Amino acid sequence: MRRESTRKGFFYRWSRFTYTMRVTACFGLIAAMTALVAIGVLSFVWDQHFQSYTKENMQSLADSVATRVADIYRETGRLDNNGEVIAVAKYAESLSSGAGIVITNNLNHSIVYDSAAIGSGIGLTGMNGPTLAPPPSAAGIETSNIVVDGVAVGSVRVWVYGSDALLTHTDEQFRDQSYQAMLIAAAAAIVLASCIGFLFARALVSPINRMTKTAKAIAEGDMSARTELHGEDEVARLGETFDAMADSIERDRELERRLTTDVAHELRTPLMAIQSTVEAMVDGVFEADEERLETVNSEVQRLSRLVNAILKLSRLESRTTPMKEEPLDLGQLIQGIILTHEAFAVDSGLSLSYSAEPDVWVMGDSDMIRQATANLISNAVRYTPEGGSITVSVSRGPEMAAVAVRDTGIGLSPEEAKMVFSRFWRADAGRNRESGGLGVGLAVVKEIVDRHQGYVTVEGEEGKGACFTIHLPMIEDGRRKKHGEKKDARKRPQA
Repeated sequence: MRRESTRKGFFYRWSRFTYTMRVTACFGLIAAMTALVAIGVLSFVWDQHFQSYTKENMQSLADSVATRVADIYRETGRLDNNGEVIAVAKYAESLSSGAGIVITNNLNHSIVYDSAAIGSGIGLTGMNGPTLAPPPSAAGIETSNIVVDGVAVGSVRVWVYGSDALLTHTDEQFRDQSYQAMLIAAAAAIVLASCIGFLFARALVSPINRMTKTAKAIAEGDMSARTELHGEDEVARLGETFDAMADSIERDRELERRLTTDVAHELRTPLMAIQSTVEAMVDGVFEADEERLETVNSEVQRLSRLVNAILKLSRLESRTTPMKEEPLDLGQLIQGIILTHEAFAVDSGLSLSYSAEPDVWVMGDSDMIRQATANLISNAVRYTPEGGSITVSVSRGPEMAAVAVRDTGIGLSPEEAKMVFSRFWRADAGRNRESGGLGVGLAVVKEIVDRHQGYVTVEGEEGKGACFTIHLPMIEDGRRKKHGEKKDARKRPQA
């Protein structure tokens, strides 16, 4: 329990640090661990090689002294009390600081030279004199025989005072300074890694902080706030996704606001008409006859159509209405709409004509395209005086199919053409209300065409009519056949 509590306490304290501090600390710890491992491995390897190096140096020193003493023995015939031998020993001792040398005469078992002897160190026989030299069997001693004519007339022993590794004071000083340099380099690496970790964490946290500030701004009502992050890394893509989400939220809020405003504005007129008529009948100003009740009923019907149109437009704008994509022969599809609207046009005193090029295929939702075309025909009928004409045509272009609805109605100005697809916009509000127009039909057309990756254009002149054209992407024969094969495969019964 105590260990678990300690662990939880550690993680709690660690979580209280900022992300920048944690990343910086992690970089520093990684650098420290790397430096410690490197120093440990290097120290182990270095000690092994350094010890071998110094041992070889001491052995080389013993061999060179033994060779020189052997030459002197050949010339003089003796080792004891030989000034030349002592001179060679002292010179060798001076070459390696901290090294000790003992030269032994194997013929009479006397000490020729002992650098560690208490006294003169010269001419001690029987090795009975006081000395600080280690015994021949001790560790850390390198020995070389003095061989003359195949006979070992003596031996040379070399060691280092206070070191079994044969490290001289200079060697140890060099080793210690090397370790000190490695520790300084490790400390510098830790500081450098911490600085790099801090800068890295700052660069990583900066876009996250921007997203946090943007989220707070949106929560406080600033729907236009964006992170403005762009790039190919994961954080940049997260920022772009965040901005896309913010755009969607802003668009939904704008649609909600527009819907509320439009509904309030458009419902006010019929509601006021109903209210005034009913109040007049209640107060006795008007009689509750068939004419008055018909007025109320027509306004109620208008309200019902208005609400349905607004709901349809809202669903199209919010993309909640599913779209069924399938290959469509545009000429045949529009021909069916012409047949259903021909009587409507004749009753309004208009002529309706239709022409279509063959094999104009598009990919889309048949119900939505019918709705868009029907809205354009209804709009042409509404704004064309009696005796006029409406022409509907289907044609193909290099990449786009076109459905054109041309009338000889009142037309529109270039300024009106820019506003014609806005919701609840009317070129002639008074006549529009009398004929039952709601001002959302063309907005529905635009939303439907947009969902089909197309576009709609309008051309016209005041007093000479207008032409609305729907442009939809055409599909190739191969894509149409492939879609038909998939459809047949779904319909084929399973064995």
